[in-house]
Amino acid sequence: MTQFLDFTVNGQAVRADAPGGAPLLHVLRNLLGLKAARYGCGAEACGACRVLVDGEPVFACTHLAEAAAGRTITTAEGLAATPEGAALIDAFLAEQAGQCGFCLSGILIASAALLRSSPAPDRTAILAALDPHLCRCGAHGRMVRAVQRASRTLTGAPA
Repeated sequence: MTQFLDFTVNGQAVRADAPGGAPLLHVLRNLLGLKAARYGCGAEACGACRVLVDGEPVFACTHLAEAAAGRTITTAEGLAATPEGAALIDAFLAEQAGQCGFCLSGILIASAALLRSSPAPDRTAILAALDPHLCRCGAHGRMVRAVQRASRTLTGAPA
């Protein structure tokens, strides 16, 4: 049985005719055409599917779409419109923090949530925020530096 679900996604009101019990990732990718969040493991072990729901990072592969109905969802496609997202995108480019890019949208989502809640996180907080994300390219050091760079941009701290 399908159901109409209303969301605000990346600042736009949308309605999706979603199958009952569908994960949010299915709705985002297959019904709304937003491809940044990816299916990796389906078990909350890789982080490639993460999106923000009302500002909190969730695993879209297991988060039911109906649980997100009526809420505000931000995907990696919508991050550039936020101060944290814009700073992170610039910093990740400057630090060359992405390689294959498969994990990157989830990492940007987690990093944006971190910077929104804690604009000047220390290295331990950054590592904790990125811990649920699996990156096989070995770019973790550059990713941590990118989050630190974005933090300095947002807070006006010296480089």
